[in-house]
Amino acid sequence: MNAAVALVTEQPLDRAWLEAQVMTDADGALVVFEGVIRNHDHDAAVTSLDYRAHPDAERFLADVCASVAASSGLRVAAAHRVGHLAVGDVALVAVVAAPHRAEAFATCARLVDEIKQRVPIWKRQHLADGPAEWVGL
Repeated sequence: MNAAVALVTEQPLDRAWLEAQVMTDADGALVVFEGVIRNHDHDAAVTSLDYRAHPDAERFLADVCASVAASSGLRVAAAHRVGHLAVGDVALVAVVAAPHRAEAFATCARLVDEIKQRVPIWKRQHLADGPAEWVGL
């Protein structure tokens, strides 16, 4: 079983597959974060998002997952979707398996934070009352 799994894809994300990559019989906790496209950003109505990735984004994601797995001693997996996503679609799934819940929660939060900081994936929001705009560039 891998200590870290990473995937960037245009396909819908398979949460169950990611969970199976990290969970063992020794684990008592499985924490899953799903980043879902919402219908607003602050006061603006959002209709959809386009995610674009650097050609090496999956390598960056793999590096983040490996780093978090190594420093925590836990198994982690993450997948990020790219392309056009509608409100309600899942853009990011991060999964951490651990013997106990506290370390699983803390590690999953750190994993998501590091993905957002270090992986070159950008989003363009389509707004209901105006032009599309890039976010977080």
